[in-house]
Amino acid sequence: MPDWLDRGGIARTLQQFALAQDGGELPLATAPIAVYCGEFWTAKQRQATRLHEVSYRACFKPQLPAFFIDRLTAPGDTVYDPFSGRGTTAIEAALRGRRVIANDINPLSALLTLPRLDPPLLDDIQSRLAAISMTARVPASPDLSMFYQHDTLVEIFALRNYLRRRLKAGDEDALDRWIRMVATNRLTGHSKGFFSVYTLPPNQATSAENQLKINRKLGQTPEYRDTRAIILRKSRQLLADLDAAQRAHLHAAAATARCLTTPAQSSPQIADASVQLTVTSPPFLDVVQYARDNWLRCWFNDLDADAIGRQITMSATIADWRVQMGAVFAELYRITAHGGHVAFEVGEVRKGKIRLEEHVVPLGIAAGFSCEAVLINQQQFTKTANIWGVGNNALGTNSNRIVVFKK
Repeated sequence: MPDWLDRGGIARTLQQFALAQDGGELPLATAPIAVYCGEFWTAKQRQATRLHEVSYRACFKPQLPAFFIDRLTAPGDTVYDPFSGRGTTAIEAALRGRRVIANDINPLSALLTLPRLDPPLLDDIQSRLAAISMTARVPASPDLSMFYQHDTLVEIFALRNYLRRRLKAGDEDALDRWIRMVATNRLTGHSKGFFSVYTLPPNQATSAENQLKINRKLGQTPEYRDTRAIILRKSRQLLADLDAAQRAHLHAAAATARCLTTPAQSSPQIADASVQLTVTSPPFLDVVQYARDNWLRCWFNDLDADAIGRQITMSATIADWRVQMGAVFAELYRITAHGGHVAFEVGEVRKGKIRLEEHVVPLGIAAGFSCEAVLINQQQFTKTANIWGVGNNALGTNSNRIVVFKK
């Protein structure tokens, strides 16, 4: 058992699997791979800061990167995530006094991450919001009336126009970026804490046509939402439990943080052997449709959702996915320091019939890493998972499967 895994006396069971020959294309492990099953972390085990509470599809909980950051890095080390999503790894590493690099081909990732690395004060956010004129003409296209009441739409367009002008003039500052981030996360959702009428969860925007069907089914029409008040309320929530030490760590990390928007297979901005730890979770085949789910967020931020969707690694077959991830592992090997680690989280997909860790292990070995272990963290379902009608420990929804490599 690796020394880092033995800390804390965590209850676990040990299994093993041996790699099967795969057409001679990938190397076999010289010994069976150790698989440790247990509850290594839970949402209640160590309450995560509320700064993480930004919705994004297919994101892991902050307890996952925290587990590896605490055990495999020291303050000042660099932590990286090549598929950064909402920035969970970057934020958690910064809170723990580490240097951070985040990368995601989707520019929404940097938009969600950078403002939280150096968050402003609530009073300053309130003052900036009060200074923004909330009057605008609502154009006929796109028609968003199925989501928003007219006066709410006026405010959304006014805010969008303000942010566009600031960015185009080169005047966008930390307060503007924070407001942009929060507004992006309040566009649609299923409570009065969002700008929209009741719809899908905030990380999964439905189409305009489907929203009309939802409205008819529920007999609902959009009501007015005070966008300033909602942004301020969400900001208060995100900042609620940040203490002075955490703010200092975030500020220090922000000074050197890099949020890249490049393919994970090629990151020339990152120096050789400069990363102590990578914690990441790649796209799982074609399970999540990132472009479709983020079309409204992209509209608000003048991003081309279709173009972004074409760039995101969405493989329909295991063979294609392995080709993509093989190139990612080659790049991770280049940038990982000697003695550094990669924690690569994968899931059970296609109704649990595909266990991606069995495909990931040989890819890492082929790149030059040694495989230290596979961790399967299992816990009881959250309320959200039950909403989707998936039972405990079924379909991989409430289990994290992490392959840990060392250079």
